[in-house]
Amino acid sequence: MFNKNKTDMQVEKSNGGNGTTLIGAGTTLKGDINSNSDLRIDGTIIGNIHSTAKVVVGANGVVEGNISGNQADIIGKVSGNVKAKDLLQLRSDATVTGNLYAGKLQIEPSAVFNGECHMGTNVVEMSNGSEQKQIVKQVAVN
Repeated sequence: MFNKNKTDMQVEKSNGGNGTTLIGAGTTLKGDINSNSDLRIDGTIIGNIHSTAKVVVGANGVVEGNISGNQADIIGKVSGNVKAKDLLQLRSDATVTGNLYAGKLQIEPSAVFNGECHMGTNVVEMSNGSEQKQIVKQVAVN
C-alpha cells in the first residue's frame, strides 16, 4: 500500500475517469446528472443529463428530462429534448417525445419520434441558449 512506486501511481491516475457510468435496471434517480465520461442508463432518470461524452439509454431505460452529450444512442424511452453535437441514433425500440438537435441523425424504421428535428453542428450550439437570444433580438428590431 505505501510501497507503490511513482509509475504505479501514474498508471492508476491515467486509467481513472475513463470508464462508463451505469445506472442499472431497477434503479430510479431523481436529479440532474453531469458527467465527463460515457453514461449508460438502464434504469429511470427523472432529471436532466449533461455529458461531454456518449449517452446511451438502454432498452429498459427511461429518461424524463433533457439529454445533451457529444453522442447519444437511444434504445429506450425519453420524454424531453435530446441534443448531440455529433451523432444521435434512435434505435428500433426507441420512443422519444421531444425535440432533437443533432450534428448527424440516424433513425431506424420502427423508432417512434414526436417533436421537431434540427440538424447541423451550428444548430446544436445555437440550441444551448443563443437561439433564444437571437429570437429576442429579431423581435426587438422588428
